[in-house]
Amino acid sequence: MPASPAPHTAPADPGAKATGCRLPPLVRTKLPGGHLVAFRRDPLGFLSRLAAEHGDAVRFRLGPRRICLINDPEWIREVLIVQDRRFSKGPGLRVAERLLGQGLLTSEGDFHRRQRRLAQPAFHRQRIAAYAETMTGYSWQWQERWSDGAALDLAEEMRGLTLRIAAKTLFDTEVANEIRDLSGALDESLRLFQWANLPFAARLEPLVPFLTRRFNRARGRLDTTVYRMIRERRASGEDRGDLLSMLILARDEDEDGGTMSDEQVRDEAMTLLLAGHETTANALAWTWYLLAQHPEVEARLHAEVDAVLAGRAPTVEDVPSLPYTRRVFAEAMRCYPPAWIIARQALEDCPIGPYTLPAGTLVMMSQWVTHHDPRYYPEPFRFDPERWSPERAAERPRFAYYPFGGGSRLCIGEQFAWMEGVLVVAALAARWEFRLLPGQRIVPQPLITLRPRNGVQAVALRRRSAAT
Repeated sequence: MPASPAPHTAPADPGAKATGCRLPPLVRTKLPGGHLVAFRRDPLGFLSRLAAEHGDAVRFRLGPRRICLINDPEWIREVLIVQDRRFSKGPGLRVAERLLGQGLLTSEGDFHRRQRRLAQPAFHRQRIAAYAETMTGYSWQWQERWSDGAALDLAEEMRGLTLRIAAKTLFDTEVANEIRDLSGALDESLRLFQWANLPFAARLEPLVPFLTRRFNRARGRLDTTVYRMIRERRASGEDRGDLLSMLILARDEDEDGGTMSDEQVRDEAMTLLLAGHETTANALAWTWYLLAQHPEVEARLHAEVDAVLAGRAPTVEDVPSLPYTRRVFAEAMRCYPPAWIIARQALEDCPIGPYTLPAGTLVMMSQWVTHHDPRYYPEPFRFDPERWSPERAAERPRFAYYPFGGGSRLCIGEQFAWMEGVLVVAALAARWEFRLLPGQRIVPQPLITLRPRNGVQAVALRRRSAAT
């Protein structure tokens, strides 16, 4: 990978004099646009180097944007929780509106709070527990497609499995054509987000109209399917126990007693479909990738799964008895966090630690950077599920680990994702182990989520010691 342009800290910062406050150090490059080139080339490496070389708060520019990267867990808490209302969503989420509309991921202020209130009952503990049967049943069925010694792309396999789980729990559908349409359109949209999130994308968009047409076609395919499901569900008036029924029937008893419009239901459903399928699929793919390289961890996982399940499919009642399985999943999300960056824009001057961030500053907080900070994780690139023993986990600050974000925008499906991750890992590990095919270079690809570039090619081996 080519080296990034050498940064240097500016000897003086005229912004500090203008605002009369202490600002984080400003890092410049010798070449115009050097930071933008370095960030586009290797976002994870670029942000990691900035934090390592310049501390827990550092300012720089990406094109016209004034950025401050912060990496102190307490300062991250300040932005996400304590001073939450002094910040708005970052430009990346504004780009996401083109696909997700005004869903929980992209909406703001009072509207966001109302929508979260309406959607919250769909994620009540008892409701989530009812989805466990779908998670384990689909996992059990999915692996029947595999044969001993078959070559698989584990990233693709996990996307297919989690999409079917999401489609069933969200829309109560298992129609192959609908799932295929949803999968293809989502994949196309995610690829186009990388272009749309460039700092100058709005100005360049008229020069590349074919990209806009491709995005609009992908969104149109999604909308056709989702709006049809909404219309059919409203016409039937039926509560089918899925998330779509909950969204349609939700009523805001705290304020006007109103319900969601079709457009609002569509936006929330699209958000939940993306979050409930893409992020979990990536977390699972990275989990298998790491297990394949650490046979001692894999052996301990298999021992726990065999002792608890004895060859049968897991149930929601088994989750408390699978603590090591949860640690494996937690450590995989530390090593390769599916949500790798969060951005917020300061609406006013905001004090953070010893600094003041001027209004308009785009604050970046990177799970990738924090999750690999050696102050909290010695040997940070080593896969060690024992980091998540209760004693060791309690030693770390709250926001040294935040795979699901935090504050008012904490992922509403966090408990759903934890349960799905544990149950799917247990269900598949009960019967299978995976060995990576040689000669491949597996690197993280930071799009909206952190995907393994070119997938994870592996051989599936049926476990001889597992009960059948």
